[in-house]
Amino acid sequence: MKLLFLASLRLPTGNRTTAQRISKYIQSSGHICILRDIAEFKSPSQVSDLINEQKFEAVMTIHLYKGGKLLLGSNVPYGVIFGGTDINEDIQDEKKHEVMETVLQKSRFLVAFTDQLKKTAEMHWPFASSKIHVQPQAIVTKPSTKFNWEEFLQSSGIHCKNIEAYVFLLVCGLRRVKDPLFLVDAFSAWHKKDPRVYLIIIGPEVDVAFTQQVKAKVKNASGICLVSEKPQEELHAAMRNSFAVVNSSISEGMSSAILEAMDLNVPVLARNIPGNIAIVKHEHTGLLFFDPSEFIELSKRLITDTHLKENIVVKAKEYVEKYHSWDTEKKTYQKLIENLL
Repeated sequence: MKLLFLASLRLPTGNRTTAQRISKYIQSSGHICILRDIAEFKSPSQVSDLINEQKFEAVMTIHLYKGGKLLLGSNVPYGVIFGGTDINEDIQDEKKHEVMETVLQKSRFLVAFTDQLKKTAEMHWPFASSKIHVQPQAIVTKPSTKFNWEEFLQSSGIHCKNIEAYVFLLVCGLRRVKDPLFLVDAFSAWHKKDPRVYLIIIGPEVDVAFTQQVKAKVKNASGICLVSEKPQEELHAAMRNSFAVVNSSISEGMSSAILEAMDLNVPVLARNIPGNIAIVKHEHTGLLFFDPSEFIELSKRLITDTHLKENIVVKAKEYVEKYHSWDTEKKTYQKLIENLL
């Protein structure tokens, strides 16, 4: 079978990593899988033309709205993987809701990363319940062996020769839903009182206009650094060297950065939202916060309570190995692909 896989590929985001991983599973089953960036297409007719020209027999896409709308009118079978913002955000828009419902009706299968995403989708579209399969994202980390932490800190603007620095890493694409400015004021105030603590925001410039706001805010903040995206191996190495990894998103499907941190034995501090609650159990596999003041309180506790930190790291690693294995994910997608034959 020759399959077209549509996803956001232009920037180094979680969706790109997921698409690349799943395409390998498909190819290992003996099928041909061609990845194409959603941004290349302006209309469903362009996708239909591509399908006809290159004789694709099926399609998969990530994101029920962004990818799904390009499949309207498709004459080949397709399956859809929920992205997160489609079910958490786009579902509230009446026009987008209508488009997604049409896509759901014609899809052969749907994949949700969490039970909560499936439940939300079922509330809006009960008829699709039997089509929705829950498959948590798999995770594998490969930290670069050539990465130099001291050089990374210096290039980020952090100079801490005579002190033990506590570096918190916020990994996200710069867009509003990731809310990278949520903690800036509180963290900056904390840094002024305790110059050992730093927050590095690292990731691609997804929303150009919003990125300018982030740069302007960070420029005037103490102890906050903004770093452009790094190759995945370097990012994993930076995560492994950091004191903790932070997630401050307004909405998440399933955060790859959180799972990667767990796999790298780094504690996670995550905003208390449904997507994060699905993978982080408070004081067990990580710490959950509602607001900036609670984040600061929990961060201070993590610094002083080494037993808590060590316990979280161990439990999180056990959790990732048990529920986010490549083997399980591979079997799920290889079986689902049979529905497109």
